[in-house]
Amino acid sequence: MRCFFCFLLSLVVMIPPLQSEVKFADVTKQAGINFTHFDGRTGEKYLIETLGSGALFLDYDSDSYLDLYVINASNIPPNSPFPEDLSDNTQTPFNRLYQNNGDGTFTDKTEEAGIGDSGYGVGCAAADINNDGLIDIFITNFGMNRLYLNNGDGTFADITEQGGVGDERWGTGCAFLDYDLDGYVDLYVVNYMKYSVQNDRGWESRGLRIYCSPVDQMDRTQFQSEPDILYRNNGDGTFSETTKSAGIQHRSLGLAVAIGDYNNDGYPDIHIANDMEPDILYRNNGDGTFIDTTDLTGTGYDESGIPGSGMGSAFGDYNNDGFLDLIVSNAPTQPVILFKNEESIFFQDTSFPSGIGAITLPYFKWAVEFIDINNDGLLDIYVCNGHLQDNIHQFADDTYQQVDLLFQNNYQNGKYTFQNISQSTELARFTNTVGRAASFGDYDNDGDIDVFLNHSNQSAKLLRNDGGNTQNWIIINAIGTKSNRSGIGTKIYVKTEELSLYREIHSGSSYLSQNDLRSHFGLGNNTTIETLELHWTSGKKDFFRNIKSNQILTIKEGYGIVKP
Repeated sequence: MRCFFCFLLSLVVMIPPLQSEVKFADVTKQAGINFTHFDGRTGEKYLIETLGSGALFLDYDSDSYLDLYVINASNIPPNSPFPEDLSDNTQTPFNRLYQNNGDGTFTDKTEEAGIGDSGYGVGCAAADINNDGLIDIFITNFGMNRLYLNNGDGTFADITEQGGVGDERWGTGCAFLDYDLDGYVDLYVVNYMKYSVQNDRGWESRGLRIYCSPVDQMDRTQFQSEPDILYRNNGDGTFSETTKSAGIQHRSLGLAVAIGDYNNDGYPDIHIANDMEPDILYRNNGDGTFIDTTDLTGTGYDESGIPGSGMGSAFGDYNNDGFLDLIVSNAPTQPVILFKNEESIFFQDTSFPSGIGAITLPYFKWAVEFIDINNDGLLDIYVCNGHLQDNIHQFADDTYQQVDLLFQNNYQNGKYTFQNISQSTELARFTNTVGRAASFGDYDNDGDIDVFLNHSNQSAKLLRNDGGNTQNWIIINAIGTKSNRSGIGTKIYVKTEELSLYREIHSGSSYLSQNDLRSHFGLGNNTTIETLELHWTSGKKDFFRNIKSNQILTIKEGYGIVKP
């Protein structure tokens, strides 16, 4: 089997690389981003040190430029004193809020905004929870989760206790969604395991201390998996847990959550990526409950019937057929799995036929996302890589730091395949790192998607996309009125002379992170959009004709195009 995979890999390598206009530039320093992730590692190889932390793009000050919120971890055990070299405020590992100045630079506003949580941070998501026009932030921790309400004056208020969302388990991925379509965003929180550093004894390999595997520790009660949490928004700034009544019944080693209406019935469905266990896909029944359709849809296993080691996941329509496909990242020996949606009936594993399977096999994969990196109207695939074992080179032929991968969607003769363009875009040059989380958005409003990377126990990076906007584009900022204000769950259809494109606005995606809530469409050579449709979660539809490309449009439900 290994030789067969090596043969496949050799075939992929021999294919000449596609030409791409995109070149990445590392603009972290000039942008004013000075963030280093700190996981509190002690040398004892505590499993908690390995997962990393997330990040999100958001416009918290409503100036039409994307700001950046970055999650940090803390000391081990949490709440213990920091080492002396982390004693000053500039180095203490708090979460950080960076305000976009609109000129390509950012200013650290953490202290002023009052949002520098110092817990052992893991994941994050953002949405307008009370429909006041301001984006609020939720954080998962190893310890109490946090909910911050945007005050509208540049500051946030911690409303965790009154909001009813301060669960203290090991939270990981999270996402906002309006699962009951009442116009208020609800909240899904993924949990990992019951864990304590006192009972984490670690492993050995060739006489070396290494991080243990969670599954092989499952016989110990302190390493049992945890159930997830679904919160329903009460519409008054508070949430009520509805996990069991909604039919969310599993418990697993969950890491990531992706929300999307995979069967096009108007209700958001939920996919959970689980570590070393079958992933789970819940279909929304439309009555406030969900049903597990994992086996029916074929999304819990790869094409050989083997459960993955799911790290990250995302929905996106990579073949432009109007149905959301699914992508899931895994640990080494399993590929990034690309599930093609067969018109909502089931999903087909197309990892190897698509060209991403053989290349991704050796990597330890985390964040994964569909993005149109070169504005050709086809969704490409980004994969963050970095090993879990920091001393892997001492007992295996592998490396701790690994380059990220970017696969360009190459549609020819009715087939959708992907080709690795990590070298030609210079992504490989900037990402020989311990990859974990990634957030995607157009921070400089120039029409192409940029990338923010939050590495594990390393400095973060902001990679600017140079050249992606040589083709046409449009960005839609959707504002709900009867629907939730953030527009989460809104379906957007764009039709040009040559393209028919579909996007759905999602909170929480990739791995522990969230992307820009605005919807980005690459339009290729098309300078005019013939028709633009927004299908809101309220059931209302807004329809537009003859829209010029290369602009950011703000569309308000029922009101049409408005000034931002």
